[in-house]
Order: sequence, then C-alpha cells, then structure tokens
Amino acid sequence: MNRIRLIAAFLIFAPFAFAQTAPPADLVTIQQNFKKLDVLGSVLYVAAHPDDENTRLLAYLAQEKHYRTGYLSMTRGDGGQNLLGNEQSELLGLIRTQELLAARRVDGAEQFFTRANDFGFSKGPGETLKIWDKEKVLGDVVWVIRKFRPDVIICRFPTTGEGGHGHHTSSAILAQEAFTAAADPTKYPEQLKYVQTWQAKRLLWNTFNFGSTNTTAPDQFKIDVGVYNAIIGKGYGELAAESRSNHKTQGFGSARQRGESFEFFKTILGDAPQNDLMDGVNTTWKRVKGGSDIGSSVETIRKNFDIDHPEKCVPALVALSDKVEKLTDGYWRKQKTKELNDLITACAGLWFEAYTAEPTYAVGDMMNIRSQVISRYGLKVSLNGLTVIQHRDNIGVTSDFIEPLAHYALPVTNTDKTIPANELQTFSADCAAGHITQPYWLESPHQVGTYDVSNDGNAGNPENPGAPKVEFVFSIDGHLDTVDRKLVYKYVDPAKGEIYQPVVIAPPVTANVASPVYVFDTGMPQNLQIRLKSFQKGATGGIKLALPKGWKSDPELIAFKNKNKGDEWTEKFVITPTDNQSNNGLAEVGITVDNDKSAYKYGIKEINYDHVPNITLFPPAQAKLLNLNLKLAGKKIGYINGAGDLVPDALRQAGFDVHELSEKEIMNGDLSGYDAIVTGVRAYNVNPRLAIEQPKLLEYVKNGGNLLIQYNNNNGLATKQIGPYPFSVVNRRVTDEDAKITILDPQNPVLSYPNKITQEDFNGWTQERGLYFVGDVDPNYKTPLQMNDPGEAPNNGALITGNYGEGRFIYTSLAFFRQLPAGVPGAYKLFINLLSKPKNPPLN
Repeated sequence: MNRIRLIAAFLIFAPFAFAQTAPPADLVTIQQNFKKLDVLGSVLYVAAHPDDENTRLLAYLAQEKHYRTGYLSMTRGDGGQNLLGNEQSELLGLIRTQELLAARRVDGAEQFFTRANDFGFSKGPGETLKIWDKEKVLGDVVWVIRKFRPDVIICRFPTTGEGGHGHHTSSAILAQEAFTAAADPTKYPEQLKYVQTWQAKRLLWNTFNFGSTNTTAPDQFKIDVGVYNAIIGKGYGELAAESRSNHKTQGFGSARQRGESFEFFKTILGDAPQNDLMDGVNTTWKRVKGGSDIGSSVETIRKNFDIDHPEKCVPALVALSDKVEKLTDGYWRKQKTKELNDLITACAGLWFEAYTAEPTYAVGDMMNIRSQVISRYGLKVSLNGLTVIQHRDNIGVTSDFIEPLAHYALPVTNTDKTIPANELQTFSADCAAGHITQPYWLESPHQVGTYDVSNDGNAGNPENPGAPKVEFVFSIDGHLDTVDRKLVYKYVDPAKGEIYQPVVIAPPVTANVASPVYVFDTGMPQNLQIRLKSFQKGATGGIKLALPKGWKSDPELIAFKNKNKGDEWTEKFVITPTDNQSNNGLAEVGITVDNDKSAYKYGIKEINYDHVPNITLFPPAQAKLLNLNLKLAGKKIGYINGAGDLVPDALRQAGFDVHELSEKEIMNGDLSGYDAIVTGVRAYNVNPRLAIEQPKLLEYVKNGGNLLIQYNNNNGLATKQIGPYPFSVVNRRVTDEDAKITILDPQNPVLSYPNKITQEDFNGWTQERGLYFVGDVDPNYKTPLQMNDPGEAPNNGALITGNYGEGRFIYTSLAFFRQLPAGVPGAYKLFINLLSKPKNPPLN
C-alpha cells in the first residue's frame, strides 16, 4: 500500500485559495505535473525573513525547470511592523507564515522555517547569532538540508554584509556552514536516526542590484528568468508579482513584470556552474538505479496523453507506479510516488475531502466528520477505507519521530465496490477531538531569539505536521493508494459562497483578561475583568488567580456551572497591591473543569483577514500587574491612527481618556479641548491625508496644544514638513534594547514633569530602543536624550521637543509601540511626560 500526501504537487501550478481543500486537477496542472515527474533535481533558497525570497527565481525553478524547489526562511517575520492591523511579534509571525504559504502556492516552491525568532533589526551577525542561539538554528538548517536534499543551495545575501541587516548576513553564514555540516556525520548525529547526511553540489549567492547596492557583474553566471510559459499563460515576472503581493502586512503589492530579466550568481562553495545551474547533476531518471526504463515510460505516456480523455492514461500511470515503488533510492522513490499518485488521482477524475460539522470542538468532545468522494469518469475505483489520524502530541509530531496515537475508522458501506460514476458519496462518523490546536512553536514560552521547539523533528515545518487528517484508501484500477486530506471546517457564506477554514480544537473553557497590563499608581484596587467562553456542553468548574508576591484578589475563587457550548460571560476579581513593595509580575488565570484537577491556563486569540485562513491560538491567560507611582497631568488625548499599534489601549489603562480622531474632527472640530494629540506609528507613511491635516495640527500646537508624533519610516512620507521647524527622518536606529542612555538635559520637562525620569526607567525595554531617528535637527528643537549601539557614535535623534507659539511639538523615534503593551514601567512614565505639557514654568 502506498502512502501519499497530496500537499504540494497540485498546489504549486495554479493559484490556490484557502477556500478549497482538494488540489487542482485542471489540464494545466496535469501538463505541468507530467513535466515535473520527469525531472529529478532540487534547489533550496535560503534567506532570513518573509519577503526576502526571490519569487521570480523560485517560480522559474519550480515551474519552468520543474525542480523540487524550497524556500528556507530563518524567521517568520515576527519583528516587523503590520500595515493591516495591530498584531505584533508572534501574532504577526503567524500572519506572515500564512502569507508565505500563499506566496508558495503561486510560485510553486515549498516553505520551511527554523526556530529563530525575528527580534527586530540587527546591525550585524555577531549580535544576531548570539541572540538566535546559533548552534540550535544551524541544526535546523542542517535538518532541512538533510531532509530536502537539495542539489543546489542558493543564498539571497552574502556573508560580507551587503545585505544590510544582521539577520540577512547571518542567514548566509548559516547556509554556508550547513552546506558542509549536513555532509558531516559528526555534526548533529542525533538526526541520523531519521535522515542521512547530504552534500549539495554547490552553494551560490544570488547577487542583486538594490538601490545604491549593486553586487552583480557581467562575468557572473546568469539565468534569464523572464521567459514565458505558454502552458500557464504567464511569464515568471507575472507569477513573481502575484506571489510577492501576498505579503500584504508589509505592503508589498507588486506590478507584474514582463520580458527578459536576468538573475546573477556567484559561487561560494562547490563546483561553479558553467552552462547550467545543475551542471554536474543528472536530473533525469538515469540518476537512480533502474530509472532509465521509467523515464522512457513517462515520455510515452506524455506523448499519448489525450486532453479530452485524461482517464485513458490511468492504466499506464498505475503500471508506472509499480515500477517506481521498486526503486532502491528511498528519497526519489518517495518523491516520485507522491507526484505520480497525484497524477493518477487527477487523471482518474477522483475528488475527495473531509470536513467537520462545526468550526470548533473542546478537547475530548466528539467531532462529527463527513467525508465525500466522487469518481467523475466512472473508472474502476473503489473506496476501501477511511481513517481519522490524530497524534498523541498536540504540537504535531512528524512520522519520523513518533507513531500516531489512534486511528479512528469510519464506516464505508461500499468497501471493495466500485464508486458509482459521477455520484457524490458521503460518509459520516464521530471521533473524539484529540488535542488543542496550538502552533508547535508557541507551545511553550521562549527566549528573545529562538522559539522553544520541544520536538526537534518539527523544526522546518511551516505548520503543525500532525494536525488531524483523514486517510482515504482507494483501489484505482487494482492499485491500492492511501491518500491524506487535512480535516477542515466547511460552510456556505451568503456573499462568498463555499468557504473552508481550519477546524479548531479548544480547551473546555478559555479566559481572556481584559487588558494585557494593569497599572496601579495609588495603591487603590482595580477590577481585573475576565471574558470566559465555553467550548464544552455543560461545563462546570472554577476560576482562580495566581498572583505575584504582595497582591491579593477578592474573591479567591469564582465558580461556574452548566455552561453551554458557545456561552460567553464576564467575571471580575478585585486586585489590590498590599503595600508599596508589591512586586510587579503576572496575574495568571487557572480554570478547572468538571473532575479534571489540572488547570487550563489558556485565553483565545482569533486573527481574521480575508487574504489568509482564520488563525486561532490559545495564549496564556494572564496580565501584567505594575505597581507604579505615576503622576498624570491632563487626561484627554486625541489619537490619530497609524499602521496599527496598541498604544491607545495602554493609555486608557494608565487612566487617560483616549479619543480616536477622524479627519472631519481634525479639519473642522475644536482641538483645544485635548491635553495632547498623538499620531500612531508610521501614520505619515500610511495616511496620505495627513499632508492636508498637518496645518490644522500645527495650528493646534501654536494655540497652546501638545502634539506628539511617533516614529515614521523615512520612505513614503505624506509630507516632509512634519514639524514647525525642519528635521529629517533618517534610517538610523538603536537596536540594543539595553543600550546606555545618556540624559543630556535632566531638567527638560519631558524628563521631569510630572514624573522624574532616571536611568532606571530605561531598564527592561524590549527588542530595541528606537528606529528611524531624526537628523538635520533645527536649533529650535531640544534633544534631551543620547544613545547608541556598541561601536557607534552617540546619537541624539531619538527624541526632540520644541516650543511653537504657545504649545509644544514632540517627535519621538523611541519604540513605545512595543514597550507599552509589554508593560515596561519606565516607558509608561516617559510617555506620560510626553503627553503632559506644563502650564508653568516655561516649556523649555
């Protein structure tokens, strides 16, 4: 019996929406898959982030040359900014993971990751590799190479720093070391229980010409990847644009490019190519023992293929499959068996899927699963069995490491009988929901630089490889195949039609704390509100809080009883710091349900965008408690939204009345009632109307207002005249979150009113100090702070303040949008000062 997983070959030759599960079986796909079946070669592209990959080259390699092509991204892009919403860090990484998978469905490559976390901009590989835990991440790269077995590895960036980002340079360093380590049995020997060593033929650098940096040269090996593919009706510049435009959180919508376009390469290790990327590599069936006859058979079947009757080639494909199964080369036997069975299924007109009756189930509850099959051409096809497979580990263990927990057989009434021609067959049965659907890399708390991947076999996978699935056992023209379909939820939307989304297995009850941070500044109690949701019928249990030292809650336990599935309700605990020495720390929610003594400690977070599947995860149910002696001067804040941040919520928690301003209010309203107006991060990049609104904002300052502008990218500003006096936004930053801060002007009101700012207030910052500092600062501004990364000159462009008329203008590049949601005490104090313009004495 053959085991095949239809996850790649069909998906890669046509645009694929997540609103379907069966891979495409159109004639374009079939023709492309026939060509791919005849090629035995593989290429792995390596870079650091989502968007670093060369989508035109990937599309050319996968769909023109028909190599097995992969993109290994060191990170999931967690440290970037989000142009679509306010998700940051791990949540942003989840979205960008799905954007990458959507891109790969267009360009035809496969997607891989390491456990490295994108901790933000890094100026050099020394810092990056230290934070990433180089040995672990290098092990992941070696693991992917040994499993993928690329003939050629291509880096996007060089080891010499022209990539400009420490992550970029580090990706090249790791690729270069892994090129050798993957072939060395003394390196990561524990992997060799599951994979073999592998030596790629060559490692190339895909040189580039970006902006002012040109690393290409006429004497370099080059490939024209701008050719046209008549079968798919597009050139690879067009496919590349479609692929890259999936990076929507980064605003990378791209125009389709057509015509000649060369990619240049420099050999780093191995033999240099002279005429072809695969020089010295046999990519035909003659590569494997016994393959010559298979290659001849593939060519014969292709020539005899009847586009009006694809089913006529099925007997020949089945006979070919028997030959492929006898190959001694395990790697190519597995790859080509998968591709061949994809072709058999498509040409036989066989469609099938499995879906649940409901979108969400509590762990342990019974899921109603419906499986559907149709044989469109009426060939001799029978369904011999259906099996639901779930793994014993909810992080999705690969079959390389562990066997499934259980197989749940679904009844098949027509076992060993031919499926009727073009009649949809539906089978239904129940099985228990096995494990909470949590991304494997977010199962445990992690350090700044790397995710905690408890099972090393999961490394490399973009998603949980052990997610619930249904195995269909078919007999096609006497040939037995076992084929997987991922278990999903299907429903009909009145406007969009039939929609598929991931099925979610949840804890019995989840608890979302109303705010990620609670700020206490007077010792007075606060209500800690918890929004609870039941995913279980008749849920009964209790809720308790685990608090840091020096805090108490009233009550200590809240009971609930007979909650129905879908019920949502709110409970509150009154939290009080017992004295001035109460420790800042986490309030953690624990929920016990029924007779289960173990406490569930999960919230629920749902991320919904139209361009990616719905994302559901279960973060820890907790909030940070800060006992601070804060002083506020002014309460009413006007906020102009930018690219998406959580600053408004943080300000509300600190006691401010925050109103999000509309353009109508800015242009026609009375702004004098606001104690401060704040613009969100990158507001001048994403809101072109600010060029029109800017005079009104400066008039507000001139009349006595307090305007605070948060950081903007130096590219694409709505107006360069952001302040009342000149300054420039430049691409300078301080990436070391622990970089020394020099207070140049301690008496400046932003550092002294209403809270005194000291060196201690810059402790515990996260990811970075600031980004896109200012330069060419007019003398009318004061620069009260100075900082720099190690080895660099002092920089005073993180914070500028200036009087204008009766008011005050402030521009700050400090990363408050990260610090406030993270509950950094000193960041709260400083930001409150920026919002608090003293009436007397003079401003500066």
